[in-house]
Amino acid sequence: MKTATVFLFLAATIINSQAIERCVLVEALRNAGDVSIKGYTIADYVCLASYASHYDTSLNISATEYGIFQINGYWWCDDKKSVARKNLCGVLCTDLLNHDLEDDIKCAKRVVQDPKGFNAWIPWVKYCKGKNLDEFVAGC
Repeated sequence: MKTATVFLFLAATIINSQAIERCVLVEALRNAGDVSIKGYTIADYVCLASYASHYDTSLNISATEYGIFQINGYWWCDDKKSVARKNLCGVLCTDLLNHDLEDDIKCAKRVVQDPKGFNAWIPWVKYCKGKNLDEFVAGC
């Protein structure tokens, strides 16, 4: 019975997933203007998306991190939970949960401009920082 429950949970997760193809993200980043803030590359954004959300634009598991880049709702978007929120990207957090990547990329670029840059994201620090990221843009 336990195995059946786990299978149903995984099946429901896969069905509800809004994952996009890696190259779709690469193309959106190429079309988004200069993303080379502080020397970062498109590969940094794609690596982050790979490890933070597995390219799932609808991901909101923790209820505080949103979308393909898992953008924090306290600092960067309006989650409608508290008036004390910062909303430094000037966007609703729920707007980061769809296939429209323009607002996600714009907000991620804003985060990267902050003093921490990509170090603001634990998955990027753990899996991407200081590594050869060529594979994330290869073939796109």
